[in-house]
Amino acid sequence: MPDDNLNDKTMRFKLNKEELSEAGYILHRVYKALEEKGYNPINQIVGYLISGDPAYITSYKDARTMIRTIDRNEIIEELLRNYLEEK
Repeated sequence: MPDDNLNDKTMRFKLNKEELSEAGYILHRVYKALEEKGYNPINQIVGYLISGDPAYITSYKDARTMIRTIDRNEIIEELLRNYLEEK
């Protein structure tokens, strides 16, 4: 006979902070590529997010191709989630 008390328990799932989502991983790689090319990564990524124009992102290390594989809304969600979790 199953234990009915087990069904009343709320399970918690915590993602290891060292594990990045796909959007987080790509954003990190794009940031590094922009930085290596001498751009201000924050300004360039904000320009891309606001305009949708991939020309804000360097093609160095396939950063432009990578960032276009994820929806801009997904990037914004990732940024907001990480910002709020740090507070």
